[in-house]
Amino acid sequence: MNQQHEDERSRIRAAMGRLLAGRPTRSNGSLTAVALAAEADVHRMALHERHADLKEEFYARVRTETHQTPEVEKRLREEVVRLKEALKEPRAAEAESRHRAEQMVLAAAVLILRTSTGQDHTALGNVVPLRLPRD
Repeated sequence: MNQQHEDERSRIRAAMGRLLAGRPTRSNGSLTAVALAAEADVHRMALHERHADLKEEFYARVRTETHQTPEVEKRLREEVVRLKEALKEPRAAEAESRHRAEQMVLAAAVLILRTSTGQDHTALGNVVPLRLPRD
């Protein structure tokens, strides 16, 4: 590692300490990667790419030292709940479609069986109702 890389890592670790202690000097003090990058005076992409291990260490420390859930994790959990809710209606519609398809296959099988055994009375005008099971 070069000196610039080591210097960034030192600044990030110092920034972690300040943020977790509630004494920010360069950021708004929130416990986020954006605030950590600002506090350490490094570009946030450097934090995400070159120092991803320190970012994860920061989030782990936020969880253990402050007993808080990091903001990014909160947002992701909220998004998961929102997406699960959005999937409920399409999944119910899919289940209903599958049920109807199964009923149609059953009806087709019964009609084929009736035709092959000579029980088809429709040619004579006598329509025999086909009753499908209801759930």
